[in-house]
Amino acid sequence: MPVFEYIALKPDGRRLKGIVDAGSAAAARQKLRETEIYPVEIREAGGAKKEDAADGPSLRLSLQKVGLRDVAVMTRQLATLLGAGLPLVPSLATLVTQTVHPQLKKTLAQIREEVNEGNSLTDSMGRFPQTFPPFYINMVRAGEASGALNVVLERLADFSEAQQALRTKIRSALAYPILMFFIGSGVLLFLVAFIVPNITKIFSEMHQNLPAVTVFLIALSGFLKSFWWLLAGALVAGVIGGRYAVTKTDGGRALWDALKLRAPLFGTIVQKMAVARFTRTLGTLLHSGVPMLTALQIAGNVVENRIIANDIRQAAREVEEGQPLSVPLSRNGLFPPMAIEMISVGEQSGNLEIMLYRIADAYEKEVEAAVMVLTSLLEPIMILFMGLVVGFIVVSILLPIFEMNQLVR
Repeated sequence: MPVFEYIALKPDGRRLKGIVDAGSAAAARQKLRETEIYPVEIREAGGAKKEDAADGPSLRLSLQKVGLRDVAVMTRQLATLLGAGLPLVPSLATLVTQTVHPQLKKTLAQIREEVNEGNSLTDSMGRFPQTFPPFYINMVRAGEASGALNVVLERLADFSEAQQALRTKIRSALAYPILMFFIGSGVLLFLVAFIVPNITKIFSEMHQNLPAVTVFLIALSGFLKSFWWLLAGALVAGVIGGRYAVTKTDGGRALWDALKLRAPLFGTIVQKMAVARFTRTLGTLLHSGVPMLTALQIAGNVVENRIIANDIRQAAREVEEGQPLSVPLSRNGLFPPMAIEMISVGEQSGNLEIMLYRIADAYEKEVEAAVMVLTSLLEPIMILFMGLVVGFIVVSILLPIFEMNQLVR
C-alpha cells in the first residue's frame, strides 16, 4: 500500500506534517478528514510528482542518511515491544508514531505496510539497504527463522550501541587536536602571508645584505601572498582527487588501506579496530544462529579495510574446505597472535562466540587507550611545532635589527 506525505491543518488552525498509508491520494485525504485533520497538500512518498496540491508550501521530507544511533534506538524499541508480547505489525505502527527522524519514519511506515500485506520483516527491510546493511538483515532473518526475533533485536541494539559508543569516544578524543591543528595552521599562514611582509618591507628598502633566514622568510611570504589561491586550489584538488581515488577505484582503495596498516602509530590502531569489529560482528552473527560461512562473508564486508577483508574471504574459502578458522587467519600476520590463539581455543572448546566477544572487548579497550595516548602526544607536538615556526619568524625579523645596531655602533 502506498505511503503519502501530507501537510494538513488542525481544527484550531495549526499546521501539521506527517505521513499516512492509503490506496490513493483521495483515500488518504478521506482518512485524514475522518480524524478531523484537513489536508492542504498530499503526495506519494518518494514520488517526483505531487498527487494533490494547494496554496501551501511544498512538503520537503528530509532525506538525510539514517545514522547508526537512530537505527540502534529503533531496534531497541522494537525489541522491547516484541518482548512485551505485542505483535509485529502493531509494534511497527507504534514505532512510526514515536520515531522522530523523518526518513526513518517513512521507511518504517513502508515496512509496516509490506509486513501487513504478508511479507517477512527480513524481505521488507531488505528493500532499504542504505538504512539496514546486510549484517542487520541477516541477523533479522536468523531471528525470524528461530522464532526469537526480540532476542536477536536486543543483540543487534547492543552491537549498534557499542559501535556507536566506540566511534564517539574516538571522535571526541581527536576533535581537540584536529581543531588546534587547523586554527594554528590558519594563524601561521596569516602571519607569514599578511603580517610579515609589512615588517620585512623595511629591510628590503634599506638595500642591505640580509641573513639567509630573513631572505627565505621574505621569499616565502611573497610567494604565499601572491599565490595563496594556487596553493588553496591545489589543496582542494588534491583532496577531491584523493577522495575519488580512494572511494571509486580499486587500486586507490587497496593502496590507501595498505598505507593505513603500515602507518607509524596509526597502523596498530587501524589493525586493532578492524580485528575488534570483525570478531564482534562474527560473534554476534554466530550467537544469533547465522551459519559460519555466511557470517564470515558478512563480517568480512563490515571490516573497513580491503586488505584484512581479502584475508577474511580467503579464510572463509579454507573453512569451507574443512580448515579451522584460526589456521588461515594466522598466515598473513594481519591478525595479532593473541586473537589467533583465543579463536583456536574457542574452536577447540566449542565456545567460539564467547571467545570472539572477549577478543572484541580486549581490542576495543586497547584502541581506546591507544587513541588517548596518541592524542595526549599530539597536543604537545603541535604546540612545539607551532612554537618552532613562530620562533623562526621572530629570529628572522630580529637578526637584521641586531645587525643594524652593530653597524650604528
